Amino acid sequence: MRIVLQKVSEGTVDVADGTTGEADPTFDPQHIGNGYVLLVGVEDADGTKQVDWLARKIANLRVFEDADGKMNRSIHDVGGSVLSISQFTLYADVRKGNRPSFVKAGEPVHAEQVWHEFNDALRAQGLEVKEGRFGAHMRVNLVNDGPVTIIYDTDELGI
Repeated sequence: MRIVLQKVSEGTVDVADGTTGEADPTFDPQHIGNGYVLLVGVEDADGTKQVDWLARKIANLRVFEDADGKMNRSIHDVGGSVLSISQFTLYADVRKGNRPSFVKAGEPVHAEQVWHEFNDALRAQGLEVKEGRFGAHMRVNLVNDGPVTIIYDTDELGI
């Protein structure tokens, strides 16, 4: 799995209707205040081992400032929330040509299942998690706080 974590003071997502490009009335826009916006990519080899490791690491990550201005507090400590966005383009291969290849991205049925399992694992860690819509054209807005952006790649970690 690949995750781009951005510490935010706020984040929102809405979904565009496939025919009009306007906001899809069947999707309630999701909004968080202080917390993380997570862009989540899944490949076919990903499963419970990757989900559990990432959920634990993200839930306990200490990137919020303490009284001394040091990154020493977790999302739990600040009462933050998570906005999770599925993003297969994190597996883009741009080594050849000018059009990215997405062959390493997970097959959609598997990727959606793993993404939902990951979101549930974050909830099991005691976090409030809001979600985009898998496979939809989404508009994500965020205010990166810090800025703090951290990339997790379970392949690079051997997980």
